[in-house]
Formats: sequence, C-alpha cells, structure tokens
Amino acid sequence: MEQMPREQAPTNRLSPRKIAVNVVLAVGAVVIACLVAFLLFTDTFVNELLKGRNISNFEKTHPNYSLRIRGVGYDIWQNRLKCDSLSLTPTDSGFSCTIAASSVSGIGWIPLFLGRALTPEHLANSDVDADNFVLIFPREQYQLRCGRLHVSVGDSAIVADSFELRPIAEDEQFFAANKFRRTRYRLVIPHWSMTGSACIGFLRRDMFCGRSARLQDPVLDILANKDKPKRSDSSNPLMPHEVFATIKATLQLDSLSITNGRLTYGERFARGADPAEITLDSMRVTVGGIANRCCDHDSTVLMAQGRFMNAGAVNVRMAIPVATPDFSLRYSGTLSRMPLKPLNSFLEVAEQIRIKSGDLHSATFDINVKSGQANGAVRIVYSDLSIAMLNEETGSEKGIVDRLTSFVANTIKIRQNNLPDKSGAVKLGEVAYKQKSGDSFFRFLWYALRSGLGDVMGF
Repeated sequence: MEQMPREQAPTNRLSPRKIAVNVVLAVGAVVIACLVAFLLFTDTFVNELLKGRNISNFEKTHPNYSLRIRGVGYDIWQNRLKCDSLSLTPTDSGFSCTIAASSVSGIGWIPLFLGRALTPEHLANSDVDADNFVLIFPREQYQLRCGRLHVSVGDSAIVADSFELRPIAEDEQFFAANKFRRTRYRLVIPHWSMTGSACIGFLRRDMFCGRSARLQDPVLDILANKDKPKRSDSSNPLMPHEVFATIKATLQLDSLSITNGRLTYGERFARGADPAEITLDSMRVTVGGIANRCCDHDSTVLMAQGRFMNAGAVNVRMAIPVATPDFSLRYSGTLSRMPLKPLNSFLEVAEQIRIKSGDLHSATFDINVKSGQANGAVRIVYSDLSIAMLNEETGSEKGIVDRLTSFVANTIKIRQNNLPDKSGAVKLGEVAYKQKSGDSFFRFLWYALRSGLGDVMGF
C-alpha cells in the first residue's frame, strides 16, 4: 500500500532577508514621518530645539553676554535661518545691540540642531542679512543705526543702507549732560559698500581688511560747544594716529572713495545760538593706503575736491604717515576765485568780524605738521578787502566804539589788497600753530590754515 506524503508543519519563522526588509521599511517610515512632521512644523522644531540649545551654548561660551532671540524659523529649501528679533547685551551694560529681523543662509544646519557652537568658519559660504540694526553705547551717549546690512562671506562683499552714527539725545541734551566742552559728531551715509573684504576676519574681530569701499552722499556734521569751560584734566580728542593705535586688530583698506560728500564744522558760543560754520560741499574724495600697521607704503594719502562755503572750488591733498607715534601729517591745496563774504558765517560768530567787501583771486597753501606743530605758507591773492568790527554782546557794527575800531582796522591793521607786484610776488602768510587742548582734528586743520590767512590779511 502506497504511503501518503507527510504534510510539513507550518512555521512562523521569517527569513533574515524578510527581517531586514521589514526593519528598513519601518525605519524609512519613521524617517519619512519625522521629515514630514519637520516640514509641516519646521518653526516649532526650530524654536523648541535649536533656539534654546544655541542660546544656552552661546551664553556658556560668552558668560559676559546675554542673548535673546524671538521668532526663529528655518527654510530647508533655501537653507536659510531667520529670526524676527535679536538682542545682545553685555553684563556691564557697556552697549546694547538689537536687530529687528535677520537671516543667515548657506551654513551647515546639522551642527546647529545638535547644539554645537557656530564658529566663523561655519559661515565661509554664507549670506547674512539684518534689518534695522541698532547699536547703543550708553556711556559715550552715541548710537549707531543701519537700516539694512548685507554681508556675503563667499563674495567678500558688504553693503549697508541708511547708516547713521549720532548722539542718543538731541544737541541740547547732549551738551547739557556735561559741564565741560564737548564735540558732537553726526555721520549719515545713505549707502556704502565694500568689496574684497576679509569677512571671516571681521567675524573673528582680528582683521578688518578690504580692497575697496565706496560711500555715496555722506554727511559729516561736527559741532563744538564753546559756551562751557574746558576740562583741565581732560585729554585731547583723538587724532588719526591715536584712533588707529586703539585698534588692536589689523586694519587695512586699499582704497576708499566718496561721492557727493558734505562736511560741516561748527563752533557754538552760546546755548541755542547759531554756530560759526565752515562747510565743504559736493565733495569727491579718494583715500589710499588706510592702515594701522606698516605695509608696502609709508603714508595714507587723501585727495579731495569740493565747494568751499559753496562759493569756491577747493582741492586738497593730505598725507598721514602710517603707524606714526605722534600727530604728524602734511596737507596742501588750492582755492579758486570767490567772494570773501561767505566767510562771515564763521567770522561773525567766532571772531566778531564782518567782511564788508573783498574778492579772492586765488589761494594756495602747504602746511607740514610735526608732533602737533603746524608750519608752512599760504599764498593768497585778493583785492578790496574791507571789514567791520562787531559788538560782542549785540553783534552790531553801528556803535561808536565799533565804528572807531573798524576805521582803525581798515586803515592801519588790515591789508586791503594783496596783489602781485611787477615781479609777480605777493605777501606770503606764515603758518604757525601748535595743537591746543581740546583741538579736534578738523579744528586743528582749520586753525592752522587760518593762522596763515591772518598773517596776510591782518586778523
């Protein structure tokens, strides 16, 4: 009798291949689920995981600073990290920094999600954008504002719009905060850019270098209040060589160009009164070889053209030695034909002198400064100069004493004409001025030049 084949008992065991496939499918499903969840709720993950970890990491690395970030988001497709606001404050309250909105793209985001510190090297191919950047220095009573800042590390480029450096308070509050004389600076630059910049060095704060920088329509307004006493124990305002010496990092900029710039220098002698002013308009400036260390050139050279008191064309050349240990420089220039009356905006307030008539035919000057002592010569050709002495209290020229003083000045003291003789020679003005306590850089330049003008004209 033929035996029936024995049925094999069923088994529940899976082959290793099937187990591996199931594991891969399960892991893949979990990864896909996490990825979908991350894509759908990216901002939630970023705010819960990335923000807290990295703030904590930053404050551990920099214990003297407090960092606050709000509204963090991440665009995985553009690899861009965004935040609605950021604030940074040191524990000593030396400054405060706020940014209304910012973003960083082109960085490896995995280290951030793992809570690792973000180093400058991580930003080697990144773009950084910041809107409404505000930096406040309470002790100095100044603030720096920038409407938009764009830094492309990969392209070595920096662009800034609506840049402004000014006091926190208005002029009256700024001057009232100190019982001694102060100088107020206000700088506005609608647009500036830098190419060939060492962005990584900027981030590390050990190198501030660039190939070229361009400033469009900048305005520099300087005002000194002379209605208060000098502070006897105060140091002089920093001169260029002293400013460079305070920068510990390497500073080097091959070229700087300025188009349509404006400079105003003023001195105020009474609270709320109009200041004595000197102006330069429509300025075109080029500066080469800016550095605080010795390099392949020995001087920083500035070339400028503009309108002096909106009346005459002026050209100036200035050479400042690189890394000089004292206040030294050389500057020279020319001034075209212009009427002399526009100088009254300074002379009437600062010197109680009013120019009634006079025409400048030409002027040249060459001044050398060594250790704060200015020497040189001024050649100024002019005609028909007549002045009036003003009452210091009323500003009037009609008082008996004022008229008598004006008569003596015009007939005895003032040189009314300085025209070439038959040989072409004219009276040269000797420049002799030594840096005084409280002199700012621009005040020193003007007063040194004025000493030569006074030597010729008689005031």
